[in-house]
Amino acid sequence: MKKIIPCALLVLLCFTWTAFASLKPDPKDVGLKKQAEVLLKKQILAEAAWAMQQKPITVTTSSSPRSAGGKHDFFSEADYFWPDPQNPDGPYINRDGLTNPDNFLDHRKYMVRFSKIIGALASAYKITGDEKYVKQAVKHFQAWFINAETLMNPNLNFAQAVKGRFTGRSYGIIDTIHLMEVAQGVLVMEKAKAFDKETIKGIKQWFSDYIIWLNTSKPGVEEKMAKNNHATCWAMQVASFAKLCGDENMLDSLRTIYKTILLPKQMGVDGSFPLEMARTKPYGYSIFNLDAMTTLCQILSTPKNNLWNFETADGKSIKKGLGYLYPFIADKSKWTLKPDVMYWGNWPVAQPFLLFGAVQYNQTNWYQTWAKLDHQPQVEEVIRNLPIRNPLIWL
Repeated sequence: MKKIIPCALLVLLCFTWTAFASLKPDPKDVGLKKQAEVLLKKQILAEAAWAMQQKPITVTTSSSPRSAGGKHDFFSEADYFWPDPQNPDGPYINRDGLTNPDNFLDHRKYMVRFSKIIGALASAYKITGDEKYVKQAVKHFQAWFINAETLMNPNLNFAQAVKGRFTGRSYGIIDTIHLMEVAQGVLVMEKAKAFDKETIKGIKQWFSDYIIWLNTSKPGVEEKMAKNNHATCWAMQVASFAKLCGDENMLDSLRTIYKTILLPKQMGVDGSFPLEMARTKPYGYSIFNLDAMTTLCQILSTPKNNLWNFETADGKSIKKGLGYLYPFIADKSKWTLKPDVMYWGNWPVAQPFLLFGAVQYNQTNWYQTWAKLDHQPQVEEVIRNLPIRNPLIWL
């Protein structure tokens, strides 16, 4: 008996310890997420305090005589098109990578502002539970999606127009990547008592209509079929909006697109994106496309269909993409190509791929690099290419 009791006791202790250990949070799931919340909390509450003071501004606030659309239609002009020195009043000409500061971009700025407001309010609500943030957000949701006087039409027929050439282009669809944090903000806040059901219903109907336009219109189909970051951003947007609307068939189709088209056709065997590397801003575009592809994995992955673990037959994976670009983020001087023609000094910032990847693969060094980078960029071009500025609402 003396020998049996200690053994039984040992078994009991082992069982108790196993049960206790199973209750402990997985550091991969909680540790880095919690660190990120602690790091960002002060910034979030400050941004939310600002957002609490903001009144809605939508596309109906201003217009351009160059727009072929109406009062409720989003309008923007292509960034890299300029007046022709040989024909100043004629059609604009392309100067890839060089942004024309005189183009009409009010609507894009309003949308970015809307995204900042909702992202801040949703983040603050997530960490405090205070419904005052939801009440404020509802005013902006109603202005953009419900109110007949101020709403935006659910299409992008007139985005990234080019004077004398196009009244709108498929490439303009990339402008609504800034509605993703709006959609995610709805998901974060929709169970709050302050969020009335009719407004939620109206918002989801708007996004449902926009999903249909993205999938059936000529510009939408063209963007879906693009070869580079435009297709990634098309899929990322549709995924975000479909998740809000609970459109499981659309989400399933996007998982297939990621596995069979986006990842295998855009990524090189070394983890780079050759089409982005060939641009005049290869560093910025490589960062942008990796952000978009990791965000797509973040939105679409499920326990049964985890895109973070997916690998093509020839070894391409999102983890390989992260591994390829990370050294150039940690030490920019290692970049082997020419510097970008514009905004070379403004990248990188706190890229979401660093945080999402760090949490997923428990990579502390990726997290530490993300933590040290700029979390509040002010340069418009950087903000334009940084749709995920409030990562806590995505984790």
